[in-house]
Amino acid sequence: MLIGLFLVVLYTNGQSVSGTIATRVINSNYLQNTGGENPNRRISVYLPPGYEQSSVRYPVIYYLHGFLDSDTIRPNMKNILDLGINKGKIRPFILVISDQYTLFEGSFYSNSSLTGNWSDFTAKELVAYMDKNFKTIPEKESRGIGGHSMGGYGAIKLGMLYPDVFSCVYALSPGLLAFVKEFGPNSNSYKELGRIKTVDDLKKSYYPKVLVAVGRAWSPNPSNPPFYCDMPFTYAGDSLIINNSVIEKWQQNMPVYMVERYADSLRKLKALKLDWGRNDASRFPVQCGMLSQKLENLGITHFAEEYIGDHVNKIWTTDGRVLNDLLPFFNDYLKFEKK
Repeated sequence: MLIGLFLVVLYTNGQSVSGTIATRVINSNYLQNTGGENPNRRISVYLPPGYEQSSVRYPVIYYLHGFLDSDTIRPNMKNILDLGINKGKIRPFILVISDQYTLFEGSFYSNSSLTGNWSDFTAKELVAYMDKNFKTIPEKESRGIGGHSMGGYGAIKLGMLYPDVFSCVYALSPGLLAFVKEFGPNSNSYKELGRIKTVDDLKKSYYPKVLVAVGRAWSPNPSNPPFYCDMPFTYAGDSLIINNSVIEKWQQNMPVYMVERYADSLRKLKALKLDWGRNDASRFPVQCGMLSQKLENLGITHFAEEYIGDHVNKIWTTDGRVLNDLLPFFNDYLKFEKK
């Protein structure tokens, strides 16, 4: 959502207070696939004011976008990143977003035998590219990972899988943490998907489209056209069919069920935070609460916060979470170069 924010370009010690955006394309080895996805992936990189003239190296925030979105750093987003530095919310930093928009509109940051290894692309290939081509501090303590919605899910998951790559995690309204509400067995989502027979019809829906994107990531099946994946729940008329083998595959990718397995990895993180809007879709408070409770039960230190907002109205705004919470979080927990 665009906001009425226009930054005047000022100068401090001869340097503009406005950062710049660089775009690149990575021809990914990890994203070679049989599912029709393009392995050439654009990335957008926010570089802080004075980056080109500076000899300083910077920590990197790896920001994961949500479902339906891409790597684009829109003007309102760049303004918020500039404002974070100008207001002293965070010291100068680099932020990068990789394009993980797929044929079904989201990778879910997961390794898939059908669509490619998106987890590895993000945590290995993208990180290596950034360290080679930009003035980063190339160590775990100077890498944070965060994201919104599908990206919040991805941030938590990649924090679990790669605690030796990233030191701290911030998940904004993370999605698909557990089988709840719209993605639980008693929702209408699976029934609705069962009535859809073509890709064109699927793209007119929302929850069925999410289910297919998730299925192609977590339970691909090249022998099951037209979407080439299996579902944990299907229907024969009004009768629910429970597919236990698929449920297990999905649970292996849902953070609420992953916590016990990856508890030691989570304890390696310097800091972990998740938040959610009180007025978001009902699944978000439920699943975030479930995850936080599991983390607490295992003695895993973390922050969990509910705020007054919905899914998007308090994210990239001057009164929102990125400027006032996510950036200060990374300022506190990332390692910056000493001047």
